[in-house]
Amino acid sequence: MADENAQALHERFELLKGAEQHKNNLIEELLRRLDTLSDDYREKTLDHAREVQYSREVQLREMQLQDELRTIKALVERDAFVLVLIDGDGMIFDDRLVQKGESGGKEAASMLWSSIRDYVHQRLPSLSSDYKIVTRIYANLKGLGDICHRSGILERSTLIEEFARGFTGSKQLFDFVDVGSGKDRADDKISEIFKLHLYDCHCRHIFFGCSHDNGYARLLEDVADHDALERITLLEGVPFEKELALLKSKYETTRLDGLFRTSKINIYQQHYPQPQIMPHQHVMPQQHISSQQHMIPQHSMSQQQTIPQIMPMPASVQYQSPYQPVVARTPSSTSTTNSSMNPMAASWASTAISTPANVASPPPTPQPTPVASIPRNRYGERVDLLMNYDKNEVKRVQKLHMCNVHYLRMDCPYGDECSHAHDYHPNKNEMQTLKYVARMTPCRFKTECDDIKCIYGHRYDEIYFEFI
Repeated sequence: MADENAQALHERFELLKGAEQHKNNLIEELLRRLDTLSDDYREKTLDHAREVQYSREVQLREMQLQDELRTIKALVERDAFVLVLIDGDGMIFDDRLVQKGESGGKEAASMLWSSIRDYVHQRLPSLSSDYKIVTRIYANLKGLGDICHRSGILERSTLIEEFARGFTGSKQLFDFVDVGSGKDRADDKISEIFKLHLYDCHCRHIFFGCSHDNGYARLLEDVADHDALERITLLEGVPFEKELALLKSKYETTRLDGLFRTSKINIYQQHYPQPQIMPHQHVMPQQHISSQQHMIPQHSMSQQQTIPQIMPMPASVQYQSPYQPVVARTPSSTSTTNSSMNPMAASWASTAISTPANVASPPPTPQPTPVASIPRNRYGERVDLLMNYDKNEVKRVQKLHMCNVHYLRMDCPYGDECSHAHDYHPNKNEMQTLKYVARMTPCRFKTECDDIKCIYGHRYDEIYFEFI
């Protein structure tokens, strides 16, 4: 009995020991979980505090940026402008305006300003009303004045300079800039100004006057941004050249009526004094002479011996412009001139009528062999004839470094020691372009040069013929 009780007590003790162990394990597990939760809470608390601080900083930064953005918008709106960029060598103002000189320049500036304002009001209604109009016109004033004077548009070449002064002085942001003489000076300046303002946030629109020059087609082709395309309007003076006409579908175009010339200047159409026709013998048909022989008194035959010799007029009177064709001397005009200018013309004609048919006619006057002549204007200055050229082709031929003297005159004094190429075989088009490249070098004798084989430039008129 006693043994059974002891055994039961041991069993109960073992049960109590197992329960105590389970209790301790449970308490330990709960403590570990508490520690983990405490750490997590601490981290979340720190994260929350950091997020609160960051959000507050972001809010402050956002408020600061909004203030700066409002300030920048105000600055951009305050300095907004539209740019009018014109190549004055080809976009020439109307003759009526240019002929007025300084007053015409002021009138042209006022008309241009009003036309641009009207266009912007209709096409760009979102633009603020306090925008400015900036106008830049680049041209060779001396060369342009000479061309206008020689073509009869201006009484004197300096009127174009007076016109430019009037245009520049009429508005504070209007400038008519003289770039001087030189190849592509106006083109280069205009291209750089165009690139400078194309993406300028202050420049809201560009009015580009270049319809006369295909060279600007490459500049306009490089504009690929749609927003930039919408900010460009092409001004039309003379009709758009071929390559520019192909770009009209990409750009807005407009014509300012009454402001610019619509046709190019051509000095070859000016009127020069015509040479006077020399009187000479009027030869009647043989049949008419034979039919009239029986009506002429015999004593009239003796008049042949007393007819004075008709002398040619002085060479100074026999002027022939290189730009006018030789006047045809028709029998009708000759007989009329003879009767009015020569008092012996009637007796001369009667003597011719009375001459027997069998009288030998004088031997024909030998005609001089045509000799190549140097073209000169009415002032006696040597001029270079018009040449068409392609700017890209000119640059390519220049890079070939061909010897101008060797290919164009065939008498290079340096021979094999020449620093330029003699062994290249140019085609017909390259030879034509090489002539233009050689002409870009001014002749040291200028307009007084009398070398018919001279390959250098004497006047820069042809530059204006292509752009005016």
